[in-house]
Amino acid sequence: MSAESAASAATKPETPDNSASRGLLFALSAYGLWGVMPLFLKLVDHIPAVEVVAHRIIWSVPIAGAVLLALGRTSDIKAALRSPRTLALAALTASLITVNWGIYVWAIAVDRTVEAALGYYINPLMSIAMGAALLGEKLSPVQVAAVGLAIVAVGVLTVEAGGLPWVSLALASTFAVYGFLRKTLPIGPSQGFFLEVLLLTVPSLAYLVWLSVGGEGHFVPSQPENMVLLVLCGPATAVPLILFGFGAKLLRYSTIGIMQYISPTIVFLIAVFVFREPLGASRMIAFALIWAALALYSWSMFSRRAQSRPPPIN
Repeated sequence: MSAESAASAATKPETPDNSASRGLLFALSAYGLWGVMPLFLKLVDHIPAVEVVAHRIIWSVPIAGAVLLALGRTSDIKAALRSPRTLALAALTASLITVNWGIYVWAIAVDRTVEAALGYYINPLMSIAMGAALLGEKLSPVQVAAVGLAIVAVGVLTVEAGGLPWVSLALASTFAVYGFLRKTLPIGPSQGFFLEVLLLTVPSLAYLVWLSVGGEGHFVPSQPENMVLLVLCGPATAVPLILFGFGAKLLRYSTIGIMQYISPTIVFLIAVFVFREPLGASRMIAFALIWAALALYSWSMFSRRAQSRPPPIN
C-alpha cells in the first residue's frame, strides 16, 4: 500500500457499524479484564491491601502517560494543572477510587469476593437513587421497583449477617459517587485517569518509602516474585480503564449500561466455583432479588430508548 493510500485509509471516516464494533471490542475487553481481576489479586493476597493499591497507582502512571503521548493530549493535562477547581475535583475523585480499590483488594484477600461482586451489582441501582436524590431526576415506577428490590436484598443480607453488608455497600457507594463526580471533571477519561494517579503518586511514593525504611515493604530484590507482581499491578489497573474509556466513547450509553453486569458476573462465578466461597440460602435470595432488580432496570432503560426513537417515515 502506498503512503497516499494509507493516509487516505487513515482519514476515511468510520461507518457507524465499524465504530460500534470497535467500541464493543474495547468494552468487552475491559469488562473481561475486570472480571478476572480477582485471580490476579489472589496472587498478592499476602501483601497488605494498602501497599498493593500504592503500587497500582505508581505503575499506572507510565502507562497512562504513554497513552496520552500517543494520543497527543498532553495539553489537556497542562491546562488541568493550572485550574485549581479541576485539581480539587480530581483530588476528590482520586481519593474515592483509592478507597474503592483498597476495599476491593482487601475483600479478595480475605475471601469476601462474593460480597464484592454484590457491591458492583448494586452500583447501578445506587446511581439511579443518587440521581433522584441529588439531581431531582424522576424515577419511573419500574425504576422505583428495581431500587426497592435492591433495598430488600440488602435487608436480607443484614438479617443474615447480623449487620449491614458494609463491603458491598462501601464498594457500591464509593464507585457511584466517583462516577457521579467524574462526569463533572472537565477532561476526557484517559486524561482524567492520568491526572488522578498523578495526584496520588506523591502520597503513594511516600508510603512505599516509609515501608522500605521500616523494612516492611515487599518490593525488595530478595523477593523477585513480589516485585514482578507489584509492577504488574500497573497494567492490571490502567489497561482495562483505558479500554473502557475508548469503548464508552463509541457505544450507546444503554449498551454500556447493560455490559456493566459482565464483570460482577465473572467475579461472582470465580468466587463460587474457583475460590469456593460459601453461598448460603440468604445470599442466594439476595442475589436473586438483585438480578430481578437489574432485569427491571435494563427493561426500563430499553423501553425508554425505544419510546424516544422518532416514528418511521412512510
